[in-house]
Amino acid sequence: MRNAALPAQPADAIAAREAELLADEARYCSFGDTVHYSEPPKIFDRCEGSYMYDAAGVPYLDLQMWYSAVNFGYANPRLNDALKRQIDHLPQVASQYLHVEKIELARAIAQDAERKFGLKGRVHFNVGGAQAVEDSLKLVRNYKGGKSLMFAFEGGYHGRTLGASAITSSYRYRRRYGHFGERAMFLPFPYHFRGPKGMSKEEYGEQLVREFARLFETEYYGVWDPKVGECEYAAFYVEPLQGTGGYVVPPMNYFRGLKKVLDQYGVLLVVDEIQMGFYRTGKLWAIEHFGVEPDVIVFGKALTNGLNPLSGIWAREELINPKLFPPGSTHSTFNANPLGTAVGLEVMRMTAETDYEAMVMAKGAHFLAGLKDLQRRHPEIGDVDGLGLALRAEICEADGFTPNKKLVDRMVDIGLAGELEHRGRRIGLVLDVGGYYKNVITLAPSLHITAEEIDLGIALLDQLLTRAKRSLAG
Repeated sequence: MRNAALPAQPADAIAAREAELLADEARYCSFGDTVHYSEPPKIFDRCEGSYMYDAAGVPYLDLQMWYSAVNFGYANPRLNDALKRQIDHLPQVASQYLHVEKIELARAIAQDAERKFGLKGRVHFNVGGAQAVEDSLKLVRNYKGGKSLMFAFEGGYHGRTLGASAITSSYRYRRRYGHFGERAMFLPFPYHFRGPKGMSKEEYGEQLVREFARLFETEYYGVWDPKVGECEYAAFYVEPLQGTGGYVVPPMNYFRGLKKVLDQYGVLLVVDEIQMGFYRTGKLWAIEHFGVEPDVIVFGKALTNGLNPLSGIWAREELINPKLFPPGSTHSTFNANPLGTAVGLEVMRMTAETDYEAMVMAKGAHFLAGLKDLQRRHPEIGDVDGLGLALRAEICEADGFTPNKKLVDRMVDIGLAGELEHRGRRIGLVLDVGGYYKNVITLAPSLHITAEEIDLGIALLDQLLTRAKRSLAG
């Protein structure tokens, strides 16, 4: 953490300016594109490494890194320099033409998938995660003869465009807009902490696979026609770890069992890696941990470390070859733009040069150990878990199970107030909240976070919990 210089303006001038900005936001900005989780929303001034800074120079340790879009730290010098070089070289080109960075980035991703999964495939770019999900839906429907029914998970999140929200389990994203094409059957995710008691994590995963397979036993369960050997559903959309659903880590045997059923009945496996990709879990793709081969991978966010809106899909050759998916099948003016692809290519080069898997798994183990120690001291932490640097702490009542959203909300507010203490100085803490009951702190720190910063994060969480409990008790 750098030593922030004292602000040039007095505190009352900074407060007056922020009040003016918030008034203008309330008057002129659509609230539809802002979460507004905290009121008033926090205004930040600058960022570096694992920290955000407000206008008064107060540092905030960020343990969510823009919903895992900034995996490699704020203002990463190497990635920033790649963007600057591209601005001076080829900043813009229409997507009807080609540029080196697009081709090389697609090759890097496709060759990596072929090495890992033994499958030839191609890469298709777009500008945002939800747009890439939409592209994948087109790809799937095209390959499956126009079928618009999908399997997806309870607690799953794939975006808020019309098609993506149709396969996202939260009705609140569809309530005012209805359905447009896609529909989903939402099935239970192996969320062991809130699953049946008396089962191990692996046993619960096996039970859910058996229940899914039962849908295909007879035509009267409504998804399978045994006379023609055809399923009404085209694909199963999965997050290897649920993101917005609360960073739920499934049992290691679950996806292998699920994939056997999908392959048996000709249902595609589409893996949404938008939040968990690019080494968040210690591997380029989180699905690698589970030993299955995807048919489609959807990615975005950390591909450019948050410097440019760029997303994409990788798909097997059978689904995406030019004969089946010809030019113009989907299009965006800014897809595969040179600024984004240049940074994405540098991300692939950078991660190939360093053993990110070993680094992330070691840091994740350190962080998880700290969370478990915190759990022993605070009975309100009902569950902690993680894979790599995708970690969770489920906040409950003192019984360690009943969801406690009120306590989480108070923690977020106190963290954003920037009034925690570290070595006699003010400091803040940036957290993200997820989970089925909005009571889970989902932790996605920078992959470059130091051991000292992890220890600081644990200490600040301890301080935050203590203050939040005290304030609610009073």
